[in-house]
Amino acid sequence: MIRSAVVTDVPVIHAMIRELAAYEKVPHEARATQEQLREALFGERPAVFAHIAETDEGEVVGFSVWFLSFSTWRGVHGIYLEDLYVRPGVRGGGHGKALLRELARTCVERGYERLEWAVLNWNAPTIAFYESLGARPQDEWSVYRLTDTALAELGSA
Repeated sequence: MIRSAVVTDVPVIHAMIRELAAYEKVPHEARATQEQLREALFGERPAVFAHIAETDEGEVVGFSVWFLSFSTWRGVHGIYLEDLYVRPGVRGGGHGKALLRELARTCVERGYERLEWAVLNWNAPTIAFYESLGARPQDEWSVYRLTDTALAELGSA
C-alpha cells in the first residue's frame, strides 16, 4: 500500500535515508536531521513531499521523497524524485513500482509532463528496474553540482 507520509513517519524516513546512503556507499553524506526533514516535509510551507510503502501488516518498507520541477520550454511542472528506497528484504515485491506509479498518477492528474530522477551509473539492478518501466536515460545531459567550498566561494563572490 502506498500513502502520503505523515509527520510521525519522519523517524522511519530518516532511518531509511541513512540506509540508502549506506547502500550508495556514501553513509557520511546523510547529514540531514529528523528536525530538518520534519520542517521540510511538514513545516509551514512544505516544498518537499513524501510517500510511504507499507506491507499489508502496516510495516513501512519504502519511501519516496520528491519536489516540483518546472519546464520553461513546456510551461508546466514536473516531479523530481530525490529518493526512492525499498528495504532489501522486500525488494522485488512491487513496492518500488507502486511508489513510482503513485508519482506518475500524481503527474497525470495534475497535468505535469515529466517525472525524472538520477541514478548512480554503477547501480545496474536499479537501472534495469527503471528501464523495465519504460524510463530512459537522458544521455545528452550531464548533471553538475556546486557544494561546500565551491558553493561558498561562488556565493560570496
